[in-house]
Order: sequence, then C-alpha cells, then structure tokens
Amino acid sequence: MPEVVRIGCGAGFAGDRLEPAVDLVERGELDTLVLECLGERTVSLASLRATDGSGPGHDPLLRRRLSLLLEPLARKGTRLVTNAGAADPIGAARMAHELALELGVSPRIAAVTGDDVLDRVDRSAPAWEDGRPLEEHGELVSANAYLGVDALLPALRGGADVVIAGRAADPSLFLAPLLDSLGWDPQDEELLAAGTLVGHLLECAGQVTGGYFADPGVKDVPDLANLGFPLAEVAADGTAVVTKLPGTGGRVDRWTVTEQMTYEITDPTAYPTPDVTLDLTGVRPREVGPDRVRVSGARGRVRPERLKVSVGYRAGFRGEGEISYAGPGARARARLAGEVVRERLRDLLPVRVDLIGGADDPAEVGECRLRVAGLGADRSVAQAVEEEVTALYTCGPAGGGGARTRASEVIGILSTTVGRDLVEPRTTYVGEGTV
Repeated sequence: MPEVVRIGCGAGFAGDRLEPAVDLVERGELDTLVLECLGERTVSLASLRATDGSGPGHDPLLRRRLSLLLEPLARKGTRLVTNAGAADPIGAARMAHELALELGVSPRIAAVTGDDVLDRVDRSAPAWEDGRPLEEHGELVSANAYLGVDALLPALRGGADVVIAGRAADPSLFLAPLLDSLGWDPQDEELLAAGTLVGHLLECAGQVTGGYFADPGVKDVPDLANLGFPLAEVAADGTAVVTKLPGTGGRVDRWTVTEQMTYEITDPTAYPTPDVTLDLTGVRPREVGPDRVRVSGARGRVRPERLKVSVGYRAGFRGEGEISYAGPGARARARLAGEVVRERLRDLLPVRVDLIGGADDPAEVGECRLRVAGLGADRSVAQAVEEEVTALYTCGPAGGGGARTRASEVIGILSTTVGRDLVEPRTTYVGEGTV
C-alpha cells in the first residue's frame, strides 16, 4: 500500500467551474479525482427531468466535464468518483462509455445505484424540518438515501476507473477511495473519521481554497479569478495535508480550513454520516507551509443505525417579477409600485416585496429595483404575479422599465430516515452487467 494518497476535488456543486478539475488531473499527480455535483434539490429536479423527459436524469454538465477529463484521467492513471449520476447513474455511465469511445480511451466505468427509495420510504414518517408526516406536504417526487462507502467500495475494488453514483454522501465519495487505496479497515472508526474529515474539507472544492470565504478588506483572497481547487495528501495513519496546486489563485490556511470544517456542522461532537459519527472537537488545523495545512485529531464513533433520506415534493408554483425605477424619487416610486401589486393580488395570494438599491431622499438621483414574488398552488396563480408586474409599465408609477418575470414549479425538500435493510446498493459495469 502507498504511504500517501493524493486525492482532489474537481467540483463542489452541479454548476461548478470546469477548468480547475483538468488542472488538478494534469498537474496534481492524483490517485483519485472526485466530482461532488449533487445537492438535495439537484437530485429531485433530476428525478423530474427523468420522469417527464425534459432532460437527462443525470447532471446536465456531466458530458462537458467528462469530455475534458476522460483523456487526461486515462493518461495520468487517475480514478474518477462522482455522484453526478443523480437520478440516473446507469444512463450517465452509458453516456460516459460512448464518450470515451469517441475520445479513444477505454476506462472501466461503473454505475452505483440503490439510493432511490421512493417506493420504500414511510410516507407517514415525520419530516425532520417540522414534524409533520411527509405525505401532508404534497406529492412526493423523489426520495434518495445517502449511500456510504459500503455502496462505493465494490466498484473501486472491482477495478473501476470511473465510478458514477447517485445520492452518495459527500464525504463518502472521498472516504471510499481512501479506504481502497490505503487498505484501511472499514470497521476502524478512527480511520473512518480521519477520511471523513478529509472528505468534508474537500467536498465543496473552491470553498476551502478561498472561494466563498473571500470578503474584501476582511478576508482577502489573492487572484480569486484563477482560484485553484483543493487536494489532500493523506497518510496511512489518517493525517492529511490540505493544499492546492502552485501558481493557482486562492489561499489555503488555518482560517479557510477552519471555516470549511464548520460548514453545515450542527453538532461538532457528533456529525452523522452513513459511515461514522464524526467528532471534530479535537481537530486543530496547523499551517506547515505556504498553502499547506495539516489536519489530524478527528475522532469517530459508531455510525447511525438508519440512513438519512432527502425527499422532494411538489410545493406549488412561484411567480416572480422585477422592474427598475430610475431618477429622482426612484425608491419612492418603486415602493409605490410594490404596494400597487400587493393590493391587486390581495385576494389571490400573499406576496413578498423587496426594494434593492436607491435612496429615500427624493432629491437624490439613483436607481431602485423592485422584486415581487409569491407562491401559489398552481401555475395560473403564480402567473398573476408576472402579469401584474408587467402591467406596471403603464398601470404603475412613472418611469418603470426593464421588467423580467417568470413562473416556475417549486420542489420542496424534506428529510427523514430509512432502515439500512431497505437500501440495496448495486454496481453495474457498462456492458458487463450488475453485481
């Protein structure tokens, strides 16, 4: 087994930039590249696309990402693990296989499925968010359990060069290749905690290298336009150094690492994942060189008995409209316009009115943007917001212009759990079958 494994993150969400991942593969000497592309709403929207045929059930950007990555991955001998399969990992794997043939490379591609539990989730179970039964919120359109390393390891140990999953937990995407490459015992909770910490630090890509962290004059980040994405050098004992490629923008220091470490953490003594319950209270990031931070001290306890499930439901339709007012008294005219729309829609639906910019002094020349939004049970109600904002051109205060409107369905997100016995992960190799 190697003494140190190098693992990088080439995407932290579905719309992340493409080029930094290529740079990581070309110059990072990585063993594994991870693309973390799946949020809670992302997988629900993917399920809707797959159902109504409006688009692919996998990440729409995945083909573009792979068109840039498959050749250098093959040339460098770097594995790829991603959850960009979303609601259709097998379809994504087939697409990747066809693209690989076009590019003249032949990676072994595996799809990991089993996270879709819509037909097994207890619809009378209380939602974490408000305690009400799931079924009382609206029609359920998706329910995806967070898979862990036990779902991902078979593909890696089966020799897959590209692993495409659906709703795998973010840190598990990193922990699985670490377990495989370093030969860690899947029952060793301390090593599971160490690898989960690495995954949590890397999972949002540019956040730990200064993106999102940046706040001019408070937390300055150099050359943010050329932000480099992170990688970690992970030793066999679980100690890791978080860094980035030389010559890239951004920064990696104890401040960026600490901010990312506390991201989405409610209880730092007990962060539950499918693999382990992570205790972060003993972690002390230490700078060991320019853009190099060593992390250790993560502790692990037994994993949760049940798996978290992200549930998507139809929450109605949102109508939105914006219009600008400029010149003297712009804010006062925008405020009046908002009051007009609110009154005209009073018997139909409540609306939220926001004023963006402008000054209250009528003598001051400026610009104010009015935004009106409302949530209705059906599309026609939402479209009423569009219509009334558009009507402000001639039926509202003077000087309105630049109106933009839209009505769109809203998918709400709830959380619950499911028994591990109800989740059946499968590994499918493209053209080779399922194991």
